[in-house]
This record gives sequence, structure tokens and C-alpha cells, in this order.
Amino acid sequence: MNYTITYYNEAVEADILALPATLRARYFSLSDRMEVYGANLGEPHTKAFGDGLFELRMKGAEGIARVFYCTLVGRRIVMLHSFVKKSQKTPPKELRIAVTRMNEVKNEP
Repeated sequence: MNYTITYYNEAVEADILALPATLRARYFSLSDRMEVYGANLGEPHTKAFGDGLFELRMKGAEGIARVFYCTLVGRRIVMLHSFVKKSQKTPPKELRIAVTRMNEVKNEP
């Protein structure tokens, strides 16, 4: 049985589609794998942040991008937030956005 990928909102999907070409291609490649194998592809492709939050890790000629996501019952994966990395560490602001959105998604009826 396959997994279903959805987006927190249309803006998140638009941000992902607006990534530079090599990063966008890497996103589609990894998301296709996630639909078959599930949310945790293992490093270097994915990394677990705990409490059900993961990051999809993409590296390309234009830089490094991350997409935070979570999983829900019923083999659903929800893309929460994306950004292009400019430093070694994940900026706390980006992580806060993802955690807030994950909590909203997981608490929906």
C-alpha cells in the first residue's frame, strides 16, 4: 500500500515548486520514494527531529534545501514548511514554524 503526500496549504506547495531546478528535481525524486517506502528514508535523505517531525534533505548545484514534514494515521505524509539553507544549523525560526504547523495538523479532528 502506498503513502499519500499532501501539503499544509497551497503556499507550502508553491514554495516547494519555486525551489531552484536541481533542488526541485531532488524533491520530486525523494517524494516519489516516500510514496512507496514511507516517511523515513534514512540519512542522508531524511532526518527525524523527534515527536513525529522529519526533514527532507536536498542538496543541488544551487544550494541546500529542507522540507519539514510529519506523518499521520493512514499512511499520510504532510509537507509543512520548506526553506533554502544558508547556514550549517537549522534556523530556530524555521523549526518553530514546522512544529507549530505539525501540532495544528495532528490536532485536527
